[in-house]
Amino acid sequence: MADEEFFEAPTFDEINLKIQAKFGSKVTFKSSTKKNVKAINEKRRVFMSTDRETLYSLCVYLHDVLNFEQCTSVCAVDYVEYIQIVYFITNYYTGVMAEITVDITTSDLHVPSISSIWEGANWHERETYELFGVIFDGHPKLERLLTPKDYEFYPFRKSYKLRGAE
Repeated sequence: MADEEFFEAPTFDEINLKIQAKFGSKVTFKSSTKKNVKAINEKRRVFMSTDRETLYSLCVYLHDVLNFEQCTSVCAVDYVEYIQIVYFITNYYTGVMAEITVDITTSDLHVPSISSIWEGANWHERETYELFGVIFDGHPKLERLLTPKDYEFYPFRKSYKLRGAE
């Protein structure tokens, strides 16, 4: 990426254009489904979805070229048929936040770790692993934080049944 121009404070439109030019159809831009959120965050939030194969290079591009300095959060949503990983990445110069979603099947819960790009993603990925069972390939220490190490369940999965609830 050394030949890429660095944007310290890219505008909302520059972010969209640069990502579209670099990744094409591998990154899909979305708009907020909530009308009030769209009006408030019209130029402050970039909603994107991509696949697991493109995720790491997209994040490197956001960090190295578009100056997104922090991974604010990584979480997951269990839709039963698939799990959606949601990343919130922030550029503090402009206040723009990128929200990236990656859908993975419940039969293959692997996605690349981004903790080598933003070290702050480390704990978010560990928590997502602990609660949903998502495996972040390349994570330096992917292990449970609070539940016992021999715990075989993922409490935020919809398939998880509480003891005595049946």
